[in-house]
Amino acid sequence: MKKVLTAIVICCISLSSTAQHISELNEQAWVDSVFSTLSDDEKLGQLMVVRLSSIGSNREVTFYEEAVADAINKYNIGGICLFQGGPVTQAEYVNRFQAMARTPLLICIDAENGLGMRMDSVIGLPRQMMMGAVQDPQLIYEYGQWVGKQCNRAGIQVNYAPVVDINNNPDNPVINDRSFGENKYKVAEYGIMYMKGMQDVGVMACAKHFPGHGDVAVDSHYDLPVINKTREQLDSLELYPFREMFKAGVGSVMIAHLFIPAIDNTANRATSLSYNSVTKLLREELGYNGLTFTDALEMQGVKKFFPDGKASAESLVAGNDMLCLPGDIPGSIEEIKKAIKKKRLSWDQVDERVKKVLRAKYEHGLSRWQPVNTRNLVRDLNTKTDEIKKKIADNAITALRLQDSILPLLPLRGIKKSETEPKVAYLGIGINNDNDFARRMRGNYNADVYYFSYKEDASRIATLAAQLQTRYDVVVIGIHHYNRFPAGNFGISTSALQLLKEVQQLKKSITFVFGNPYAIKNFCDAKNIIACYDDDAITHDAAADILKGAIITKGKLPVTICDAFPSGTGIQTIAAPVSYTAEADMNAEKFKVIDSIAAEAIQQHAAPGMAIMAVKDGKIVFHKAYGYYTYDSTERVNLESIYDLASVTKICATTMSVMKLYDQGKLDLNKTLGDYLTWVKGTNKEHLRIDDILLHQAGLKAFIPFYRETIDSSTGIPFEGFYSKEQTAQYHIKVADTMYMRNSWEDTVYKRILESPVGPRNKYIYSDNDFIFLGKIVEAISGMPLNEYVYKEFYRKLGLTTTGFLPLQRFPEERIPPTENEKIFRRQLLRGTVHDPGSAMFGGIAGHAGLFSDAYDLAVLMQMLLDGGKFNGYYFFSPETIKLFTAYSSKISRRALGFDKPEKDNGISENPYPCRYASPLTFGHTGYTGTCVWVDPKYNLTFIFLSNRVNPEGGTNVKLYRLNTRTNIQDAIYKAITTKEK
Repeated sequence: MKKVLTAIVICCISLSSTAQHISELNEQAWVDSVFSTLSDDEKLGQLMVVRLSSIGSNREVTFYEEAVADAINKYNIGGICLFQGGPVTQAEYVNRFQAMARTPLLICIDAENGLGMRMDSVIGLPRQMMMGAVQDPQLIYEYGQWVGKQCNRAGIQVNYAPVVDINNNPDNPVINDRSFGENKYKVAEYGIMYMKGMQDVGVMACAKHFPGHGDVAVDSHYDLPVINKTREQLDSLELYPFREMFKAGVGSVMIAHLFIPAIDNTANRATSLSYNSVTKLLREELGYNGLTFTDALEMQGVKKFFPDGKASAESLVAGNDMLCLPGDIPGSIEEIKKAIKKKRLSWDQVDERVKKVLRAKYEHGLSRWQPVNTRNLVRDLNTKTDEIKKKIADNAITALRLQDSILPLLPLRGIKKSETEPKVAYLGIGINNDNDFARRMRGNYNADVYYFSYKEDASRIATLAAQLQTRYDVVVIGIHHYNRFPAGNFGISTSALQLLKEVQQLKKSITFVFGNPYAIKNFCDAKNIIACYDDDAITHDAAADILKGAIITKGKLPVTICDAFPSGTGIQTIAAPVSYTAEADMNAEKFKVIDSIAAEAIQQHAAPGMAIMAVKDGKIVFHKAYGYYTYDSTERVNLESIYDLASVTKICATTMSVMKLYDQGKLDLNKTLGDYLTWVKGTNKEHLRIDDILLHQAGLKAFIPFYRETIDSSTGIPFEGFYSKEQTAQYHIKVADTMYMRNSWEDTVYKRILESPVGPRNKYIYSDNDFIFLGKIVEAISGMPLNEYVYKEFYRKLGLTTTGFLPLQRFPEERIPPTENEKIFRRQLLRGTVHDPGSAMFGGIAGHAGLFSDAYDLAVLMQMLLDGGKFNGYYFFSPETIKLFTAYSSKISRRALGFDKPEKDNGISENPYPCRYASPLTFGHTGYTGTCVWVDPKYNLTFIFLSNRVNPEGGTNVKLYRLNTRTNIQDAIYKAITTKEK
């Protein structure tokens, strides 16, 4: 009879366990049904997460499978935390323990930088400080999503990440490079993106370590750190990311072991064990109701003061939900029951927390648990890791100082005068054999490689420094294999620092620091230095690509290193599809005719000066500046002069934006203005088609002189009330220096456009209004101002430094040639303020005019089109989109969609446009100020002409057209390059 009863009990338990694992019940019903099966000890067990494995000093992994199985069988524990070991072994244990458990286990892991942080044979991802250098939050989301997918694949429901501690102490021995940095806004933003990435694929994130572990000098694994800050200081800094994470819906939070007297001054009471911290601050004041985990209770920060299960009891009394690594389970249960008996804790409180844990299990799929499929597990966990690592490396590496013209190293950005290549040496500090970066140095530059390990003494320094100084034109330095944490100066030897100090002062040296950026405190006087954050093969490749100019540096320093390098430091290098070539010097004779054409134009006062560039096959074959900014010959035009592009804005800002939105499927060329701009509905503009507007055949008026209503026509002086000399809340729109338009008049400008007549469709009328509307469509669809959209989507990604609106916000006026000395309306010399009066009344940002640039940046932009819409790993638009927009698209004109084209009868015309030899594939645009950009795919050729022909008298000066200056120079370039090809 006894045997039968035993069999029945075992059968019931087995059926109960199966029902809990595979159930069709809704959440509340499942939680209630599981809860009803739990004894008091099992309820307490549900609040505990135990360790599966650990790693010894010999790097040997020990699994505690017997202890875990015993904890499951005896106490029905709530969860397991995975640590070291292989993923297949861990998955097998997860499957075994889940099948064994009467209540499904919440499988957790502390994998801040992916499962590779814990599991062997899984590749680790970059640490958070490297991510903090990235400027694109979407990459952090993508990172979090991949970590979440790794967890899903391995049967894990909770990842104790991200770290949202603000690391404002460079000597922090435990957080440091685990933090996104010292900027509270970035820490919060990136923490949220990481969290959303994981939680969007069904993995619970855990914000840690509340209330902020970033400003400590003691490791809580070994002792209890003290933070002596006022409550106001904590509120303004440490607590900020947690508040934002809570608002964003993070599933759980981990409570740190810290002693913060401003929160709780009870001696030796860690925040994890403090009622003031967990209940009063976290729950009541901050309103967080999600799941809480203690930090590991086996850590000495709490264990030394609350041993033998006392820490577990105090944690629950404080208000925590789950006890992470409590160690002594029976001792913990005993101490918790004592606390209940003393009425410091109630069973009602325990029941509430157990149900919260069960709800979390249901929400993360444990009512329908499926075993982990171990087939191809390692492969699957690594599938996307290298891709993510490369994206982070390409976007994080940060140029901190570049005093010499080293980047890109080969080819040099400049026309070489010598026929010999520079002799390059690579000095690898901290290594004694080739790593991937050293191999790239040999392969890319035939560099001689020198090593200097941290174990070497100073005996080689003088000889090695002398060799590097006398034998080489360029010395590249890599600092490798130093420690992650700051103790002992990161393990960097005094001898190595002495050698570095000497070599870094050489005329042409550049230092790449591969690891924790705080170590750069030793090199703050280096003339050229780049922070790389990690020391693996992918980071080495990214650094080598930056050195040779294949990609640009995009990162910004997430922490302050020294006075010279505060948080936010970051120089964006130039690496474009356009580069200089030694052939330009060899072909100089072929281009001499351009000198005479330019000289005649300047002598005839067609323009005071000009900058001209020709790019063939991605190589600059001609780039020269002529004349001066003005006819008084005081400021010379140079290759970096930034010109007002006028209507070239139409293609380099607006049309490209339209192409991007079209390529993304967000804009339909067959739709109308009314489909995208609600404010045109009910007007005669509502039904104008987008393709007709791009072709200037929608019937819009060519030009509306908005400014004339605001001035006295007889004197040109503005009427009172329209403009102010000072910028105020009511007069905020800058139209010129010390001239600000009344805000309300902008509505009148739009009204005038809407009230203007519309002519017949299919009649070509070149109109600025077409592109004013298109600019507004870009803004409406993107939700961003046009200037911000083009910067984000194009100019920043291409590394363009000069191209953009409102140049005076970024450059001194000395870089910008002046345009017209306007006699009416603005009545001043315009310099750095857009010449076009309509654009000025939109604040200098409009779809038809307002863009400024130098020639080089325009060449990069055009080369991207020639290269099929891709560059440096960025996708801008498809080759098909480029072909669509740059082909002849009108039966009544020469126009393409947004772009200008050669006349269709160019080959026989007496007045060819833009020049005689441009192929029918050519596309581009001209600008009223005396500019043009033309691209010919047939010859893979870009021609750029920049001038300020409107200086000083304005548009009445038409000598540039009469002399055919741009046409003749463009034809001369065609002759030079076709002669070479023949």
